[in-house]
Formats: sequence, structure tokens, C-alpha cells
Amino acid sequence: MAIVLFLGHTEADGGLAKGALEALEAARGLGGELVVGLVGASVDAAAIGGCGAARFLAVTGAAFAVPRYASDAAAAEAIARAAGAEVIVAAQTSRWARALPGVAHRLGGAADSHVTSLSADGAAGRWYYRQRIEAVQRRSAKPWVVLLEGGCAPAYSGAPAAVSVESIEAPVSGLERTVVEGYRSAQTGEQTINPEAKVLFVAGAGWTKKQKDGQVRTGEAEELILGFVRKAKASLGSSKSLVDLSGEGHAVLPFLTHLHQVGQTGSTPRHAKGLATCCHGEEPHVVGWRFIQERRAVNLDGNCGWARGKADVLYVADAFEVMRKVNELLGAAAAGA
Repeated sequence: MAIVLFLGHTEADGGLAKGALEALEAARGLGGELVVGLVGASVDAAAIGGCGAARFLAVTGAAFAVPRYASDAAAAEAIARAAGAEVIVAAQTSRWARALPGVAHRLGGAADSHVTSLSADGAAGRWYYRQRIEAVQRRSAKPWVVLLEGGCAPAYSGAPAAVSVESIEAPVSGLERTVVEGYRSAQTGEQTINPEAKVLFVAGAGWTKKQKDGQVRTGEAEELILGFVRKAKASLGSSKSLVDLSGEGHAVLPFLTHLHQVGQTGSTPRHAKGLATCCHGEEPHVVGWRFIQERRAVNLDGNCGWARGKADVLYVADAFEVMRKVNELLGAAAAGA
């Protein structure tokens, strides 16, 4: 039976993020002998003690508290060698994406990032060509390092259990060449795509066009969009056509940037629900929506791309009127609570 190693790094609170728990559940589904490897300032494996792992390995210490290629690669290599795993599964985080391909090279194996599915027969699914082609692939090189995208597997939710953790030594000499002085966090809320939100709201260029009264109402559009995002605690996205308008001399929504862009040349989110407004639903828009579980759209054109099987529900209506009413309902619900 093949040995499967799950690699996780702890967060600031000492626990594992949701993406790591998803990767753990995917590793459990491969059917091999499971080994858990953890990296961080300190680790407490009790929360995942019931996952059925044969061994729990950990590299701990102040040098491994922060993301850094040298220390992360040293820790992951030490754990991988101790585990003797043929398959190594980890979450597609910026920390592991930076370090684990190098670890695979050191071990004489191979690495694949942005994997979206793992099957018990050892196959990994991955999308190519702007999410248009899905490939199912296997690797003969061992160990095979697989970085799993968030939202592609259920998160492990087993009962806590006491476990014995084996401490693994990793070399720390020379790590002082790179010193982490601190973090500068990105703005949160409506200023960024929030993968933890249950709803993704995507605004299209129609918000900045002339409306049925012949007026451009960007101020009202901003109020309605941000009002919904804040009240619903939703994530905010944008079509490429909307964020490109600033370069064409048209009215823009200043709180939207290319960092919000969803679609063929933007991000590919995996929220439970998505609502597209004022975008036409053609292929460049829809590519980024493949993994949204429930897709709804608001558009004045009943023959738009969304109407041709690309949305679960299409509301043929004025987005200004719809979102004004939705915000009223959300406000009333909050007041009643």
C-alpha cells in the first residue's frame, strides 16, 4: 500500500486553514497509508487526531513560524524523507506553492500545482488553457507532490483525538540570510475577492452605461453594489470590460481594479453562490464561473449568454431596481434580527 503524506503549515493561531483541511480530506480519499506532516512554530495535532493517520510528524521552532523558502523547503524535505511517501498532498497556498516544487526536485520526484481533483486510483485533474481543457494525469516519478486548489474537496471535520507527534529535525543553518520583518496585509471587505464568502457578486460594464432615463448613474451604482457586498458579507468581482473602461475615458467604479477581475483573463473563484449583474454572459465571462455551485444573473436582454444554459437562473430585469429591492430586504432582515 502506497504511503500518502499530507503536508500542512499552521496559521498564526496554531491551527490549520480551511484549505489545508480540504487537502487532508483529499489525501485520506487516496486509500494509502496516511502520514500527517506539520510545520510551524508549534503544532497541536489533536484537532485532526481522528483522521486515521498512521504517523504524525512535525518540524517546529521559531525559524518555521513564518513563510520563507529556505525554512519551508528544509522542513518539508525532512518530513518527506522521514515519511518515505510516494504521494505528497498539500494545499495550494502561496507558502507551499513557493517551496514544494523545489522540494520535489531535491527528492527526485515531480510536482503539479493547481490540481482540482484527486481520485483513489491515483489520477489528478487539472484545468489548462484558461479553464477550457480539463486533463486527467498521473506521474511515474516518485514522490509526486500535488498542490490542491481550495474549494475542490470537502474539509476534514472529524472528532479531535489525542495523538503522539514525532519531532523531526530540519537544518536551520544559513536561514538567517533572509529575515522576515513583518507582514503588510491586503485590504479586506469589498476591496478584495474573499474566498471565504458564501456569495460572489460580479459587476459588469452595464452599471456605468446610460440607463433607461438616458443618464449615467455611477454614484448610485457604487451605493447599490457596495451596499449589497457589505450587508450580505459577499465577495466582490468584476468583468474585464468594466475594469478596462478607465483606459477608454469612460465613467468607472473607482473601487474596482484588475484584482477583482473574474473570467477568462481573471480569477476562477469557487464560491457556493454567484450573482452576475450587467454583464452579457458570453464565454470570456463564464469561463471564470465554472466552479461556482449555483449561478444566477441579472440582465435586461432575455437572449444574452446567461439565458443559453450558462446560468441556473436568469432574472430579466433592471439591475438597479433589483439590487435596490434586495438591499431593502437585507436591511429589514438585519433590523429584525
